[in-house]
Amino acid sequence: MEISDREFHRLVDYMHDNFGINLSSKCVLIQGRLGNMLRERGFTSYDQYLDAVMADTSGAEVTTILNKLTTNHTFFMREPEHYTYLKEVILPWAVANAKNHELRIWSAGCSSGEECYTTAMLLDEYFGKEKSLWDTRILATDISNSVMDKAKAGVYNVEGMKGLSPEWKRRYFRQVDNEHYEICQEIKDQIIFKPFNLMEEMPEKYKRRPFDLIFCRNVMIYFDQPTKNALVNRFYDVLKPGGYFYIGHAESIPRGETKFEYVKPAIYRRGLDT
Repeated sequence: MEISDREFHRLVDYMHDNFGINLSSKCVLIQGRLGNMLRERGFTSYDQYLDAVMADTSGAEVTTILNKLTTNHTFFMREPEHYTYLKEVILPWAVANAKNHELRIWSAGCSSGEECYTTAMLLDEYFGKEKSLWDTRILATDISNSVMDKAKAGVYNVEGMKGLSPEWKRRYFRQVDNEHYEICQEIKDQIIFKPFNLMEEMPEKYKRRPFDLIFCRNVMIYFDQPTKNALVNRFYDVLKPGGYFYIGHAESIPRGETKFEYVKPAIYRRGLDT
């Protein structure tokens, strides 16, 4: 189904204004990913479909359009340098400065859960027998309810598990069938899943109980620079002094446009005295 220039700009404005997603150069992608679906569902125009999206109070249509126009490809132990740095640098710092034996970690844009579960397994291994003395539950948020439902189920195919060690597969998963494994309940219980649109203001409780580490990896690739800068500064405000911020290795934060200190590629830090 062809999209008119007016319909294209209306859809682009809707996605940007509500979700920060920049599709201004993605006309072919929009037609390729939405055209057949609209025909199959009986819509006669993109305008008609967007009207339906905006009128649907259940959120189902918003989830559908987000899933169609963004990519949710991820896997376990993605960008392993982040996990090495977490184990060797961030956790010793966070443990030494923790109050009430609590760590605060947020997986923002958690998608289907591989990132937060990888982190939970690393924490379980790191703390060992002392794990029960700590609250290390991870906040995992996403705008898409459907990908969070997949994350909550915790069932994954073997292809996405290639980065995991045999020991972790044995300790933290049970085999469902020849192609799928389910993460154990003990690790599932370490994740708090909540829907959240990153374009919204940060909840006050995040500011009252700031985070030691925030993951927001390969999420901002869809955002234009002003949207990225505004979001990054909102993340800064809910980190503890000295807290760390992870982005994807394909992303960058222009130096001088945010208050973060550069640590190394894709790793930033809030100043200790701010």
